Amino acid sequence: MRTPKFIATREQRIDDSVDDLPGQPLLPANGLGGFSADGTEYVISTDARRRTPAPWVNVLANPRFGTLVSESGGGYTWSENAHEFRLTPWSNDPVSDASGEACYLRDEETGHVWSAAPLPARGRGPYITRHGFGYTVFEHSERGIATELWVYVAREAPVKFSLLKLRNTSGRPRRISVTGYVEWVLGETRSRSAMHVLTEKDGKTGALFACNPYGIEFGDRVAFFDVDDTTRTLTCDRTEFIGRNGSLAAPAALGRVRLSGRIGAALDPCAALQVMLALDPDAEREVTFRLGAARDGDEARALVARFRGTTAGRAALDDARDHWRQMLGTVRVETPDAAIDVMCNGWLLYQVLAARLWGRSGFYQSGGAFGFRDQLQDVLALLHAAPRLAREQILLCASRQFVEGDVQHWWHPPAGRGVRTLCSDDYLWLPFVTARYVLTTGDTAVLDELVPFLEGRPLNPGEDSYYDLPTRSGEVTTLYEHGMRAILHALRFGAHGLPLMGSGDWNDGMNLVGIAGKGESVWLAFFLCAVLSQFAAVARLRDDTAFAQKCDDDRAELMANIEKNGWDGEWYRRAYFDDGTPLGSAAGTECQIDSIAQSWSVLSGVADPARSRAAMDAVDRHLVRRDVALIELLTPPFDRSPHHPGYICGYVPGVRENGGQYTHGAIWAVMAFAALGDAQRAWELVTMINPVNHANTPEKIALYRVEPYVIAADIYALPPHTGRGGWTWYTGSAGWMYQLIVDSLLGIERTADKLRISPRLPRHWKGFKLRYHFGETTYDVTVSQTEDPTVEPAVWVDGEQQGDNAIPLADDGNTRVVEVQVRATRAT
Repeated sequence: MRTPKFIATREQRIDDSVDDLPGQPLLPANGLGGFSADGTEYVISTDARRRTPAPWVNVLANPRFGTLVSESGGGYTWSENAHEFRLTPWSNDPVSDASGEACYLRDEETGHVWSAAPLPARGRGPYITRHGFGYTVFEHSERGIATELWVYVAREAPVKFSLLKLRNTSGRPRRISVTGYVEWVLGETRSRSAMHVLTEKDGKTGALFACNPYGIEFGDRVAFFDVDDTTRTLTCDRTEFIGRNGSLAAPAALGRVRLSGRIGAALDPCAALQVMLALDPDAEREVTFRLGAARDGDEARALVARFRGTTAGRAALDDARDHWRQMLGTVRVETPDAAIDVMCNGWLLYQVLAARLWGRSGFYQSGGAFGFRDQLQDVLALLHAAPRLAREQILLCASRQFVEGDVQHWWHPPAGRGVRTLCSDDYLWLPFVTARYVLTTGDTAVLDELVPFLEGRPLNPGEDSYYDLPTRSGEVTTLYEHGMRAILHALRFGAHGLPLMGSGDWNDGMNLVGIAGKGESVWLAFFLCAVLSQFAAVARLRDDTAFAQKCDDDRAELMANIEKNGWDGEWYRRAYFDDGTPLGSAAGTECQIDSIAQSWSVLSGVADPARSRAAMDAVDRHLVRRDVALIELLTPPFDRSPHHPGYICGYVPGVRENGGQYTHGAIWAVMAFAALGDAQRAWELVTMINPVNHANTPEKIALYRVEPYVIAADIYALPPHTGRGGWTWYTGSAGWMYQLIVDSLLGIERTADKLRISPRLPRHWKGFKLRYHFGETTYDVTVSQTEDPTVEPAVWVDGEQQGDNAIPLADDGNTRVVEVQVRATRAT
């Protein structure tokens, strides 16, 4: 892959023995952050005078456990649920970047103390932070002691490792103490749980254990903190460790020879372990701290025993990195745009899996819950790399459907407490994603999987939602029937023949538009048409011609109503208020045009083609802001409208959904331009919204402020914050951005056992390369583009031309050489 021009070289790290990725990690010329040569790391260099404008974090997670770590060392750790069972405190303060975890070093001769990461006790020299897939590394050298702190979690166990590697470069013997520290939460917040936390030293393993027996759903869990050195000293008293009026920047305990040994109940709970090291000149040592959580004491002891020792710790790191290499390497592209490659070849899918599906957390939101439509949309990005995970999520979501057909808007595992609402689109994502999964993978067996329903009280008149723990229904039926029930529940229409909006459709912030039960959604009408079309195809696979015909008939009627009552003259309206007033109309004063109704007029494939083209031209004129490199969701923002649309007005104009770039919607707009065949405009816009291009100069970094290696949910559109990103990591935009690049633009489409490549490329591109893994088989694909109208599209596999221009997929362990010849696309 070609290296972006803003990258320059840097010094070799201390020890590459566990860092065997190809390519040399590189520092950027702008002096703050840049990708490594192979794109698998983002490298940040900071010192006391030069810091990132906001915390740039990494999310390290597996399905049961995770940790968030910033470039300064801030962050927190959770188990099972990032909101309900935090092991250490979460803070989203972008100024202090506070944390309840730390790793300290102390020179035993001078008493000088510093931390292995920039926070909480910054040393005197610069730090280099490397965020990679499944790990973060902090590099530093302080007065002749060079350190690397590797932070990572096990691939499949609820254990976090902090592996500290030290080397004495001072030329003389040194004595160094290393102290690992965590503040226990074992719940949602320390203020609520601290008084209930009990700490002990386990009699069998010697590890520090902690539990919160008063926890509602996690009272039987046991957290642990451990280090290999048996001569360590310890304390579980935070007040004693920090000191009166003290802080983690200069804890009082590090002014004493050893830790006090205090442990038990009725303490300000923490866990601190200190070990002493003697380092000869040029000697190297390793210290590994392990933080974890288990279902009970026996599992905790087993985990402590399993992962003790340097060999076990390194094996866990190798296992985690191998897992991410394999997962993220299923689809690898090489295009003329290195910024596209670096996002497509790892960072987008990593964001989807680590932050959205497994962690369900980021710096700006520690959610913990599953959103019904949220994670369903996320797994659409996994249909190439991890279809098994998509299947699992579909079945999980089906189990959160009520017998009436609606669903929990979101719920907290493990018990399933969540919210029942009047949102009108949640349940429709189940048949939509199910159909996409089945048609892509050919896995029709999933339709026969038996899944139970939920039971709960209906919402009362005037009630838009309630939070409760529903019961499991005795009614169990197939996934296919779940999808049918969702569709039948959606076939409720208002005076204009359009679907009822309820307490919000895709845009939850418009929760008052249809709250009285009469408001209608034009966007939802387009989306419902797409659902009906996709699910009709699934129904035909099952020979259910009656339901397939019903889907076709309802879609035809809905199409007619959209054209009759949804068109505003130059674009499609967004919705109708309960009193019949149109929203998203040129006649209005606010939200005259909303992008998603226009985008889905194309993506649904049901709108009048001339109107769809006009609508997307209107998006370009009114919502694409090339001067500040963003695509607004709607304009003008809501501010003083006599019709109150809902809590969207709680955002100041130009922020988030209220007239900023809500990246989710911006991606749909680019997808629509690609679907129209307007490849030039689609590539212009995807280049514009690519986060890499928001931070490739110091000036852009100062403006954008947030991480350039993951997608931000929104970008602010009005002064004084124009161009500033917000809400990174935990956003569904990552999965849609991946689909935009792979599916819409590069045209990589799997249909059961066939792979088709029908790209929409810029006219000046000669093509691109693709490596596609299907099981144990590798397909090395070269795509060549020509503008010669006499050249017919063609596909060759190992030199043999394919009559249907499709690549047959077979998991036979071979490597296939594929050539694909395409003609440049022209806008329709």
